[in-house]
Amino acid sequence: MSAGMNRVRGFSVTVWIIIACSAVFILDGLMVPVGGALQRSSSWTVVGYATVAAEDGTLPDLANASIRYEPPLDAAPALVGPTGRTPNPKRTAIRRGYVDGQLVEQVRYTNMPPLERIGYFSTARALIGLSPTGNLMGGEFWRFISFQFLHGNFWHLLMNMFGLWIFGPLVERCLGGKRFLAFYLLCGIFGALMYLLLNAAGAAFGSADRLPFLLPNDFQTPLVGASAGVFGVLLAGAYLSPNTMVLLFFVIPVRLVTLAYGLVAVALFTLIFQNHSVGSNAGGEAAHLGGALAGFYFIRRQHHLHGFFDLLGRVDPTSRTSKARREGRGSSRRRKASAANDAEIDRILEKIHAKGLQSLTAKEKRILRESSQR
Repeated sequence: MSAGMNRVRGFSVTVWIIIACSAVFILDGLMVPVGGALQRSSSWTVVGYATVAAEDGTLPDLANASIRYEPPLDAAPALVGPTGRTPNPKRTAIRRGYVDGQLVEQVRYTNMPPLERIGYFSTARALIGLSPTGNLMGGEFWRFISFQFLHGNFWHLLMNMFGLWIFGPLVERCLGGKRFLAFYLLCGIFGALMYLLLNAAGAAFGSADRLPFLLPNDFQTPLVGASAGVFGVLLAGAYLSPNTMVLLFFVIPVRLVTLAYGLVAVALFTLIFQNHSVGSNAGGEAAHLGGALAGFYFIRRQHHLHGFFDLLGRVDPTSRTSKARREGRGSSRRRKASAANDAEIDRILEKIHAKGLQSLTAKEKRILRESSQR
């Protein structure tokens, strides 16, 4: 039993993230509403809302209008077919609103399983927005983290977990488990923030056709996936070991730094020349850029990662908050020693970036290992 526990505890944080994402995907797949459940309005989640212009291009004033919905709000929306190009149990539906017989608005829905429904990220849910019935929503801040463990389909999950499996261990060895988890989650959070900012700016300043970096997506449009965190890990790996050779498409050998910045360029290109056809993923690429920027920053300033879990205070005995509570305020001598240690870690990281992990001396490896366990 003791040996078994040691093996479980011996899993790396990378492996635990992969296990968590896979478990959520499998569990949610078993709970997708089907059959008679599709006839209940509670089975559907709003993912899009649009006001329909009249033939002369004017938008209706819906502030005091009496809107008649088809189907009614207490019934399931009208099913329109499966989503995506791959087999997927999710389906889309639509509800139309009429004033005096004129179509004035359309609401899109997706048949979401329970965990995805409570965990996906959207500007309206995480920040603030209005439901189609005019109710205020927002402030669901857990979605900045929960969306990172959700995936739209099997291939989405497979590609993200494969990238994490390949590049995660390199970064985790440098940061240590706790700081790697903080790093990964922060990259995902910054991915969501980038999506939110470009989405809000897109609504405020016009369509992406005029301002190419902005996202005109509906505030209800959902965002899911570990891609932002994986992009951050990829950029960190490119900093730590830029000359490592990887096989692009399992065939073409390229340097890790070339692959990383090439994928960032693709994300940037997609945002600039985004279109609104089926399959466009400008919102996802915005999250990729946010995660990549966070990865670029935090791998070079690792001391910021220590504070991520400090908010747990008493719950996390390894946080600096807890340590300060146990030992009292740090003396000037300890603060100077800590600053000197941080400077030494920065020097070692620069050496890794320039010459690779294999260039470290035994003493430097020990210092890095002890730092990763703080």
